[in-house]
Amino acid sequence: MPSKLRLNKYLRDCRLGSRRKCEELVRESRVTLNGEVVSEVGTLVDTGADEVKVDGQVVEPFTDLIYVIANKPRGVVVTGSDPQGRSTFYDAIEGLPEGLFSVGRLDMDSEGLLLLTNDGKLGFRLSHPRHEVEKVYHVRLDRTAGDDLVARLKGGVEIEDGPARVKEARILEGGEKPTLELTLTEGRKREIRRMLTACGFGTWWLRRVRLGTVELGDLPSGAWRYLERDEVRGLRRLVEEAYLKKVKENRE
Repeated sequence: MPSKLRLNKYLRDCRLGSRRKCEELVRESRVTLNGEVVSEVGTLVDTGADEVKVDGQVVEPFTDLIYVIANKPRGVVVTGSDPQGRSTFYDAIEGLPEGLFSVGRLDMDSEGLLLLTNDGKLGFRLSHPRHEVEKVYHVRLDRTAGDDLVARLKGGVEIEDGPARVKEARILEGGEKPTLELTLTEGRKREIRRMLTACGFGTWWLRRVRLGTVELGDLPSGAWRYLERDEVRGLRRLVEEAYLKKVKENRE
């Protein structure tokens, strides 16, 4: 661990909640550094010498890295606390280790795989668009669809904040309410829903089933599990290969 950390990261590494929650602790004057109340979230903490307290209790960072996937149910928001009073993911999922943040989000009406960790470096790399980490979704539509919709989604659809396209698309199940499998490498807010709306379709449900090399599998809704060692290695290998690919492209 670095000898000096910004206070908000130090508190998050103490597993006191999301970055936003930790910043709230500072703004509420509940954090002291060597006996003095701290008002700036960017204050540097010497991890080897300084004493940090929250509500009068000494807090120290956890040094072990944790990697978890959870199956987010519909109807909850992915945030530590919601100003509108809606049910949050962290309320709905019981027994989650503290101090984890989600790598990307799913909107309230969506469900499926969420990756949570306290590994800021890996989390940043997985969520950054330049690494083009694949995210796979299953989407059930409100009416029949064919290959013309698949072609349009792959070719590009104009939405409010610019053109969007999927990397891969295929029809998993046909019928009056077909199910599509869509693969994206970016994650704009409600991107899939907006693309489908632009194509004249609504969605009955949307579920993320894969992030990078990690699959949701048969994990029940509302449940979570630790990643296996090989799964963590697969994610690290994925972002490392993506980084080296970009370096090579920039040199050419």
